[in-house]
Amino acid sequence: MLNLQQLSTFVTVISEGSMTAAADKLFLTQPAVSQQIRNLEESLGVDLLVRGVRQIKPTPQGEILFEHSKRILSMVGQAETAIRSMGADMQGILRIGTLNSLGLHLMSSIMSRLLKFNPDLSVKVQYDKGEELIKLYKKGHLDILVLPDTEKEFGFSVEGAQKKFLMKEEMWLVSSGTQTESNPEIEMTNIKKYPLVLFSEEYPAFQVKLMESLKAKNVRYDVVFESSNVGTLKRVIESGLGWGWLPAHSVKKQVRSGRLMRLHVKDFDYVSDVIFYYKPAGDAKALAENFYNIISHQDKAQ
Repeated sequence: MLNLQQLSTFVTVISEGSMTAAADKLFLTQPAVSQQIRNLEESLGVDLLVRGVRQIKPTPQGEILFEHSKRILSMVGQAETAIRSMGADMQGILRIGTLNSLGLHLMSSIMSRLLKFNPDLSVKVQYDKGEELIKLYKKGHLDILVLPDTEKEFGFSVEGAQKKFLMKEEMWLVSSGTQTESNPEIEMTNIKKYPLVLFSEEYPAFQVKLMESLKAKNVRYDVVFESSNVGTLKRVIESGLGWGWLPAHSVKKQVRSGRLMRLHVKDFDYVSDVIFYYKPAGDAKALAENFYNIISHQDKAQ
């Protein structure tokens, strides 16, 4: 009998590309992840993974299980989200500030169900630069912030806010799936091979680190397109006009389908914690905590 926990672990291993990365995301040890995969393979009587030196890939049987498992876990996640949102009895106004890329990933799929089962709830989601959202929160115009660690990313703290860890976000260098590379592992000095598509404004600390690394390597780069809109940047990269770094959650689907290709940069990486900030007191506290439970479950189900 298939085990939901094993299926979730299997999907995470394929999505993350390695046992170690999956273990980090699932807050498990690498041996525990490996054991779950072995148990799943033994119960089905087939090999599900091709265990490479650098990256794990699914076997043909693994690809079939991966696609079915995603649908199964999505349906379970939708059911649990609907049940949670029905039982929460959320009332009032919830004002949320976040980045466009995070909002599309974390909130768009749950808002319709949340509002359907909580007719007395009103939600306002505001997209802006992190610095501007922090200012609005401090002025009392927002109840919740969903942002990368504000001190690391923007140089501002959110004094007095309750903080809860939500997820880890990586930046992946991606190119068009049609630009076949003989070796998906590169160094920063190879960045000049294609024009650079630049993801701007949403992650300023990442931007600073990237430019410092390029300068330190004496790499001249040609920025062909720049935007803070992830959807637009994905389309530009898919068309083959350049390559660039984008938030991992926003490109995993395209990488799995082959529309984009992830390039592993040996001498550069970037990871940031996404934090849920909310007011520790007042009428919005209970609403915020209920919403955190729903949104954190939504991220785990994807």
